[in-house]
Amino acid sequence: MAIDFTMSPEQRQIQAMAREFAENVLAPVVPEADREPDPLLAHARTKGAYVEAYKAGIAMAMLPKEYGGGGLSCLDLTIAAEEICAVDPGFACTVLCNGLGLMPVAWYGTEEQKKRFIGAATSDPTGEFLGGWTAGEPPGGTGGTANFDNPFPRPAGIGLTATRDGDHYILNGRKKWSSAGGWDAKGVNAQTVIVRTDGDVGGTKGLSAIVVERGTPGISYEFVNKEGHRTASNALITFDNARVPVDNLLPGAAGNGDFVINRNFAWSGPVAGIAAVGMARSAYEAALKFCKANTAGSLTPIIRFQNVGYILGDCAAKIESARYFCWRASDYLDKHEQHAELVGAMCKINTTEAMFDVIYKCMQVVGVNSLSTEYPFGRFLREASVLPIYDGGNMGMQRRRVHGVIADEGFNPRAVMEDSTIVFEKSMESIGTVADWDRQYSNSGSTPFVSAAE
Repeated sequence: MAIDFTMSPEQRQIQAMAREFAENVLAPVVPEADREPDPLLAHARTKGAYVEAYKAGIAMAMLPKEYGGGGLSCLDLTIAAEEICAVDPGFACTVLCNGLGLMPVAWYGTEEQKKRFIGAATSDPTGEFLGGWTAGEPPGGTGGTANFDNPFPRPAGIGLTATRDGDHYILNGRKKWSSAGGWDAKGVNAQTVIVRTDGDVGGTKGLSAIVVERGTPGISYEFVNKEGHRTASNALITFDNARVPVDNLLPGAAGNGDFVINRNFAWSGPVAGIAAVGMARSAYEAALKFCKANTAGSLTPIIRFQNVGYILGDCAAKIESARYFCWRASDYLDKHEQHAELVGAMCKINTTEAMFDVIYKCMQVVGVNSLSTEYPFGRFLREASVLPIYDGGNMGMQRRRVHGVIADEGFNPRAVMEDSTIVFEKSMESIGTVADWDRQYSNSGSTPFVSAAE
């Protein structure tokens, strides 16, 4: 029987190490960091814990072992991530963004780039090295992120341009929600940035990925003030004639920046899902403890009432099922060369939305006291609200990826069950990105959708 949900001794050791770190090193700094009104300082208050995570091998655990990383499988990473996310998914996001920023180098970079960027990330004697992922853009106009693979040329889709000038690219534009602000709002050590290298074609042809290093002139950072994930870095970045060496362009991602976005957000899907599981687990355990200790004016603790017991029982079942979906999606990534564009998206959608409901149900059984800051439920709800709308929003990107795959004529609806490889093609992109295409072009004879996405 090949299907086995029992963790190996090594996986139990990984889980125990992550739990010990989360409960003993991370947990003491989270309350003050979460209350800090300045988003830069909130992030900076976790720096000491991050250095400890770096020294323990947690911060770079997902990077390839041959370049100094931990070489953890996606499944092992997911197991460890749950323990950290149960304490603070914002801090876990900081660690995850090392992967989002540097795994594209492992996938699409040259051997020299892998040694240079990943090697630097895994050999920092200070333990402060941060990787960053920079894809999103501010709302307004036709620029933005959700429709990054829009079939139309500029100004639709990604707006940050990279123009070749000798041995450099000149970057101009703005990005938002980037994890690249760094400890001091002067940038992370290395960030992978999605840029428009060809503005005359659509997003399935005109996007690329380039690594931007800390200290590059012409870049400014402003931290975004957020309701949740306050310990994580998110920045508004302005590129003003920033000169980045041509050698920093990832060759496998030239004209394939769309693939980088899709693969990255599929790779991180189970981690975002397990972050939701971690928060829901903490909410469930806190609610169960409350309901066993409080009577609400009755003669017995309220856990003895059917409505409370039934609701918490349902919550426990949903947490278990979500955890196993995350394990399954991670296992699929490991078996299919870290490609899971369909499964990763489905996992993130299903688990993050289900776990948000679980946390609110826990608040309902606790009642109005769940709103009091003496209990952690308010923070749990804030953190859980982030998960369905970040990391490739469920509505903006994830569901569209699923739609594109299942609409393909060659899609096998039993592929996941049979553990078959699902190859993600450019023909699966752009679906649903042009809501009024028929109205604009049905009478013009123009077919930009077909020509740009073929």
